[in-house]
Amino acid sequence: MKTIYRLAAFLLLLAPAVLAQEHYTEGPVWRVSLIRVKPTQMDAYLTSLQQSSKPILDAEKKDGTIMDYKLFLKETKSNPEDWDVCLAVEYKNHAAMDGLAAKGEMFRDKIFGGKQPAQQLAEKRAEIRELITSDLLQEIILK
Repeated sequence: MKTIYRLAAFLLLLAPAVLAQEHYTEGPVWRVSLIRVKPTQMDAYLTSLQQSSKPILDAEKKDGTIMDYKLFLKETKSNPEDWDVCLAVEYKNHAAMDGLAAKGEMFRDKIFGGKQPAQQLAEKRAEIRELITSDLLQEIILK
């Protein structure tokens, strides 16, 4: 009897996920970071991205660690606390994110020559921008 109750409980817990899947298939996973750039610092920030982030993202894309990345500039603001720049990085799936920190460190060391130079760039960047949020999003494709 306990086995039947356990099976019923398991099926009830599984039902929402199964029903949700009937409407869509899972696509890639996106890491989306929203950034507010300090006043008069947009050129400096974009230069920083070009010099430090772009080489790493391009290397990760070439290696297959990421599928793609995109940068967006927000053209409308609803308030002064709004974000200015969005960086979106596309991963094939959640499993593609396994070991991501180690891979990132490998590219960082290869491109910048170690942790110290990269840390100095990160400190300079922190002076000209503020990370508002960084979210992980699952892309879905409606059936």
